[in-house]
Amino acid sequence: MNFQTKHSITSSANPKFKFLLQLEKSKFRKEQQLALVEGEKEIEMALAGQSEFHSVYFLQEKAKHSVLNQISNKFKNIEFIELNQALFSKLTYRETTGGIIACIKTPSHHLSDLKIQKNALLLIVEGVEKPGNLGAILRTADACQIDAVIGTHIPSDLYNPNIIRSSLGTVFTVPVALSSNQELQEWLSKNNFKTYCTNLHQASDYHLSDYKGNIAIVVGTEATGVSKDWIGFADQNIKIPMLGKIDSMNVSVAAAIVLYEAKRQRGF
Repeated sequence: MNFQTKHSITSSANPKFKFLLQLEKSKFRKEQQLALVEGEKEIEMALAGQSEFHSVYFLQEKAKHSVLNQISNKFKNIEFIELNQALFSKLTYRETTGGIIACIKTPSHHLSDLKIQKNALLLIVEGVEKPGNLGAILRTADACQIDAVIGTHIPSDLYNPNIIRSSLGTVFTVPVALSSNQELQEWLSKNNFKTYCTNLHQASDYHLSDYKGNIAIVVGTEATGVSKDWIGFADQNIKIPMLGKIDSMNVSVAAAIVLYEAKRQRGF
């Protein structure tokens, strides 16, 4: 082992362990600007996304030492703490974690943090509540290699374990910002973005639009769609033809359809 510091925790009364349990709460994660990441793939994505690691907790008999050494080589002075099976299980949401849980520092996600290049393609996600949908959207954004996902009025924090898991860790690699509608609209106008709003009414079929240049695509919830704020602001409303009995589809699927059309027009 190449770990710089190694301790062990054997009791649930340990103050450090109690602190970790508190990180299951969204409010506490936001206050501390920390989050727990479980799963070998997700931890590797956090490393690839240049996340800053705070500490690492592992189960000796299951942890892959190559991953632990990879973390140790990158972060020279963080703590590596061994847990027993009972304590490790209390921290995890699923069994297939690879025996490692990382505690990472969470960034701010301000609009001003985004580094946008010319001819950028953005996805704006308004009001989407379900962590699984947000995670799937981030996976799509990674697959399409768009420039950023920007969330407005998102009730869940980005480091909800279900978002980390359903995104397969792409929450760490896809540039993400959080904003209010007004702040974001002012930012889009300032940066000369053309905005397309997904909406069933007074809209043209999505594949007829031109997605070259600085483009922002707005999606909303399945229940209510995007708000009037965006319908009134958008340069154009677009829709996906619905050929069956229902009039909506999962927001992550809708986002994927439009984003891939935009990437097709841009030559992938």
